[in-house]
Amino acid sequence: MRKIVLLFSLFTFPLLGFSQGLDADNYESEFIWGINKNTSGGLIGGFVIRSSKRINDRLYQSIGFELVNVKHPLEVRRNSRITGNLFIYGKSNYLYALRGQYGRELILFRKAPQQGVEIKAVVAIGPSIGILAPYYIDYDVDGNITSIDTKKEQYDPNKHKFQDILGTGHVLQGIQESKIKLGGNFKAALSFELGTLKSHVTGFEAGFLLDAYTEEITLMPTAENNAIFPTAFITLFYGKRR
Repeated sequence: MRKIVLLFSLFTFPLLGFSQGLDADNYESEFIWGINKNTSGGLIGGFVIRSSKRINDRLYQSIGFELVNVKHPLEVRRNSRITGNLFIYGKSNYLYALRGQYGRELILFRKAPQQGVEIKAVVAIGPSIGILAPYYIDYDVDGNITSIDTKKEQYDPNKHKFQDILGTGHVLQGIQESKIKLGGNFKAALSFELGTLKSHVTGFEAGFLLDAYTEEITLMPTAENNAIFPTAFITLFYGKRR
């Protein structure tokens, strides 16, 4: 969280005086795609696409989609005592969130053609579809280290002991057993667009997002689970304008 606040400060304050008062670089539409990093995800949180169209000189409407991996805050990778392979002890489900978003983008500071930084305030709201997929582990069925009989299945805290776990299954294992969870999301962010060409744009977006589902989502059965997932995020994006 501190890194995102610092990022806001470093980029916003030096640019306020520079960007304000420059001649406008107008565009009618914009399409971007990017990679997301958030406090509820892994190294790469997910992927984002968004299309925006002009309403007036400073306001745009947008439609976007995000696909992200949502993790429990207590998830920690452990090493198997038998094989040394990594796995997440206590995890029984993955949560993949597919978010649809309809929003508004307000230009706070517009750059001049081929220079400066454009800063926009972004808000969006929409439905969330949660894909709850089982987390598979590879474990020793009989617990006999001298003759290991392995089996892969969804982690069950009442059945699988830590010392018998050999590792994890692959990411898509058991995906056909997934359950759908419905909810909604709300996003508020600042977008910093750095492109030097009028037809192309690069930049990043940083802010906060709230996912809320109609029921509790069980990611780790032995820990506290929730139906609401607040997260801070940063998205690096690239796109085109016309």
